[in-house]
Amino acid sequence: MKRIVIFAIVCLLVLPATAMSQTRSRRTSKRGTASSRTRKAAAEQAASEARTEGASRVAIQIKNLTAFLYLLGGVAKGIEQTDEAARRNEASPAAIEQNNKYKATVKSSIQNVREGMDGLETYFRSTPELEQYYLKLAGSESGAATAEDQAAAGQFDQAGRTLLGVVNRLTDVLLAMR
Repeated sequence: MKRIVIFAIVCLLVLPATAMSQTRSRRTSKRGTASSRTRKAAAEQAASEARTEGASRVAIQIKNLTAFLYLLGGVAKGIEQTDEAARRNEASPAAIEQNNKYKATVKSSIQNVREGMDGLETYFRSTPELEQYYLKLAGSESGAATAEDQAAAGQFDQAGRTLLGVVNRLTDVLLAMR
């Protein structure tokens, strides 16, 4: 009987220790995995936001360029007609002066387009999440610079056609970003 009592006391003393050791949770490398998942999700979120911002900037340029090209078509035709009338000495001095103002406005607008393209290329080149799209975008600024040179030479229709190529390039970039 003495042995049974001693055995029972030992069991009662050991039982709480074993119960506590069995309920203890074990920690594995899941903690590191969870934080790496969090970092990866944050990086993906930042890349997604950068891509959205880049796509928005490209879309704004497309909208601006298409609106400008729509207006340029009519203005370029009017400029050409007035220039032709001036060559035949059929245009009034006021019409020639107004035509020169239109030419200056178009040249200035194309210069603004080139500067916008330069800024867009710089943004893509300097944003790590957008560098992969920069290759498709590269050359937009040079296309706008070519259009600027053509406008300076009085080739407004050809400048508009060159800017259409820039719009096509921007559209390709936007498609690649989706």
